[in-house]
Amino acid sequence: MSQATFSTHPAKSGFEFDKGPALVTAVLFILVGIAIAQAVDLHQAALYGLGGMLGIALYHASFGFTGGWRRFSVEKRGRAMRAQLLMIGVAAAAFIPMLALGSPLGNPIVGAVAPVGVSVLAGAFMFGLGMQLGGGCGSGTLFTVGGGSARMLLTLVFFIVGAVIGTAHLPMWLELPSLPPMSVGREFGMAGGLAVTFGGLALIALITVIVEKRAHGTLETPPVSLRTGMIRLLHGPWPMIWTGILLAGLNVATLLIAGHPWSITFGFGLWGAKIAQFIGIPVETWEFWNWVGPAKALGNSVLADNTSVMNFGIVIGAALAAALAGKFAPKVRVPMASLLAAVIGGLLMGYGARLAFGCNIGAFFSGIASGSVHGWLWFVMAFAGSWVGIALRPVFGMDGFRK
Repeated sequence: MSQATFSTHPAKSGFEFDKGPALVTAVLFILVGIAIAQAVDLHQAALYGLGGMLGIALYHASFGFTGGWRRFSVEKRGRAMRAQLLMIGVAAAAFIPMLALGSPLGNPIVGAVAPVGVSVLAGAFMFGLGMQLGGGCGSGTLFTVGGGSARMLLTLVFFIVGAVIGTAHLPMWLELPSLPPMSVGREFGMAGGLAVTFGGLALIALITVIVEKRAHGTLETPPVSLRTGMIRLLHGPWPMIWTGILLAGLNVATLLIAGHPWSITFGFGLWGAKIAQFIGIPVETWEFWNWVGPAKALGNSVLADNTSVMNFGIVIGAALAAALAGKFAPKVRVPMASLLAAVIGGLLMGYGARLAFGCNIGAFFSGIASGSVHGWLWFVMAFAGSWVGIALRPVFGMDGFRK
């Protein structure tokens, strides 16, 4: 591919970027936004734009949950996990009061609050296991696909397949023991809900600090980047803490514009159902796709689905970020065992996310930020599944608990 090369010396203001891919992705990003605005409205195009900003931020900070959880489990380094917890806390500081108001800007909003039951227990465990085999979580899969990863594209394909199968089986799972949706904001009031949420997040952060100090004697310091200003903005890396705060802000914006928090995996199930319909599988007869929300989404264009347009934005935004960083380099040579792990991981994540009412974004991030008890249960079970997944990675030729 062609490249425009500038000096990368920190004293100068230039940078390297992949000129061809940058131009293509920039034009594509604009054209898709225009298409969404014309096909639906500017409101939907704004959500697509938010997705683009999320993709850029996720890519430049390498803000993936999978790697952060693995680093803590294997290396006893918790910097990434603490950034995730801070992100959730910042979002919760806005979410819980806003949800208590109900319509802070005149439009009704709802949180990511779901039932607490067997389906969440099983689904979250499957998701955690799958993300370590697949190599990415819900958001991580999207931004790495945007960055040019062929392996993660395979993970995404089977993520979609697993999500569709999950829609077929979810009604059966919901017949198993379950408690109704519970929110700490409703149970303890706004102040009490905030206190419980902040206390829980702080406790987990403290555990990571204790574990890391016992293993290493001191906490890991963030890497120092010689890039500054516009060079760092376009080329990265972005500081993980500040990126977490930015992601929290973008999730708050999503809540206000979409009326619900950021989510990812419903879009995967919808894409798969649309494809299944096209090849003659009557998914419209399945119970899940006859529920009001899913039925409406299945009957409309994917461009009318909030989650889908944000997902499109994440992928294209990440591709643009990769091109501007000079890192857009699709890789197609992947060991067969690793490809098998991607298939299994994708299936487990898609199926598990549907059973657990979301992934690391919809259930963990948006769920806990909304005050949902199911978000905390999701985290515990997904982390347990992640631990098992790490232990299984060597079976597929990937690093696990081995250093």
